[in-house]
Amino acid sequence: MMALLVVLHVLAAVVWVGGMVFAYMFLRPVAGAQLEPPARLTLWVGVFGRFFPWVWASVIVLLGTGFYMIFGLLGGMGGVGLYVHVMLVLGIVMMAIFLHIFFAPYGRLKRAVAAQDWPVGGKALAQIRLLVGTNTLLGLLTVAIASGGRFFVS
Repeated sequence: MMALLVVLHVLAAVVWVGGMVFAYMFLRPVAGAQLEPPARLTLWVGVFGRFFPWVWASVIVLLGTGFYMIFGLLGGMGGVGLYVHVMLVLGIVMMAIFLHIFFAPYGRLKRAVAAQDWPVGGKALAQIRLLVGTNTLLGLLTVAIASGGRFFVS
């Protein structure tokens, strides 16, 4: 059971963090350099529209598997190492940032693109870019802690 939970947990993290790395480090610079605002903003609404359901699924899987491992198999927070506590806090911060992105600037971006209000859409996308950049760094830190934390954070 533990092996299955760990695999699902890791796959959910890979989908979320890997998607952010791809979008932030590769897609964003090319789209910004090659596309005018109407095409760029429309592209991002489409990209987020396909990516965000996967993030929602990842969040559900991460919470479900993580809490089940901690409380169902490992004896609660007292039974896990400090690195798990740190991982959990970082994960919850990332989820809060995602919820903000989804319910605030992403909604503004979709409405702006539908209304062809490119300046408002650009401001919303800039806010998303900053928050996704933050979440990308937090996600990479969380992966580092998850993979090596037991050796460095005791």
